[in-house]
Amino acid sequence: MEIPPKSNIRYRILAGLIDYTLIYAFFLTYLFSFGTPDEEANYSIEGLPALVPVIFWFLMTIGVEIWLGATVGNTIAGLRAIPQNGRNRKLTFGESFKRHFCDVIDMSFFGLVGIITIKNTAKRQRLGDLWGRTIVVRAKDLDQPG
Repeated sequence: MEIPPKSNIRYRILAGLIDYTLIYAFFLTYLFSFGTPDEEANYSIEGLPALVPVIFWFLMTIGVEIWLGATVGNTIAGLRAIPQNGRNRKLTFGESFKRHFCDVIDMSFFGLVGIITIKNTAKRQRLGDLWGRTIVVRAKDLDQPG
């Protein structure tokens, strides 16, 4: 089933804001709760405890996406990431990992890199989607009979 690319940039921005607000809120709460302040009140966490925010990011993006079919933000925004061939299935670990590994680039300059890439690709893909060979579609479009 071929899913026609539609403009969903507003929904994708909303989804990204939701996901990364949750991730940053966790990070800041964790940092101020378990971090050690220096003489200038800059907090830091060292050693294995420093991996906790990375693990949280991993679970909130890749883990939730492969287990439930969409991140929290995508679910609220009514979006789903699927393989670029349009097959309606959950992403594999590799597909999801590639999508989200590039988040740091796609969200650079307040998301400008991702927005420009989405607007200039035929299937409205950001760099992570291009590498992971995925597309993001409205969930309601997947439910319609083809």
